[in-house]
Amino acid sequence: MNDNAIEIRGLVKTYFPFRLGALDLTVPRGAIYGLIGPNGAGKTTILDLIYGMGRNEEGEIRVLGFDHQRDAVALKRRTSYVSPELNFDVWGSVGRAIRFVRGFYPTWDDAYCKDLMKSFDLDAGARIAWLSFGARTKLSVLLALAHRPELLLLDEPTTGLDAVSKQQLFAELLRIVEDGERTVLISSHNLTDIERFADHVGMIRHGQLLLEGRMDEVVDRFRLAEFFTENNAEFANRDGFIVVKRNENRWQAVLDQERGVADWLQKSGAQNLSLTRMTLEDLFVALAREKEAV
Repeated sequence: MNDNAIEIRGLVKTYFPFRLGALDLTVPRGAIYGLIGPNGAGKTTILDLIYGMGRNEEGEIRVLGFDHQRDAVALKRRTSYVSPELNFDVWGSVGRAIRFVRGFYPTWDDAYCKDLMKSFDLDAGARIAWLSFGARTKLSVLLALAHRPELLLLDEPTTGLDAVSKQQLFAELLRIVEDGERTVLISSHNLTDIERFADHVGMIRHGQLLLEGRMDEVVDRFRLAEFFTENNAEFANRDGFIVVKRNENRWQAVLDQERGVADWLQKSGAQNLSLTRMTLEDLFVALAREKEAV
């Protein structure tokens, strides 16, 4: 069995003037993978293409071992996609929406569906048009989860959810990946949520993947450096070193610890060097700023 749920190689898609790629991305099987980036970075485009909505101009996408276009029917039986664009008003009530979607999936789990309804505080008789935005999101997640998909694609699923609902959602996501066979790819610009719950991360900006890997390894790899200089010493961005802030002779910068930059700094005149662990948000902002300056 392939160890990866999703493998993307050389992906290119253009919606002029936006261009995605060329992009390589790997989502391990059994992971909760957070795809992060600002609005307009290309996150939704990636999820759409993975699910077979639209055609890529170049490259290959394999999902659960399937070609995302040639094997579209088999792929959709094993995956689910939750998007803010989904609208269920035409079904009238929560119960009717569930009965309609249930008919498409032989693997639908009625008991699990009832558990989700209770957990998400959804009533079968409730009219969908009267549901809050957060409740609509919960309904989308329920319809996606109840047939026990091998891969769940979530596009900004926490939009409109309060703190309690977010906890319920992520607790359910953690449960579904416990067996190591089910995978979640979640796109979001809420970096705090992703850092807490995802075990893998990919950072994207302007259609380009800045970095990806295990969450702990990515965050531990970088440090915020603070130091002082004398004699008008100057430092500029270089591989593994990104200047964040300077106030006369006091500096802040992001260091890639795999590049041996700390030794280079001290040899180049940095004094009183201190290194502090960064949050995922701090790291993303620094990496994105570096790309903007290139």
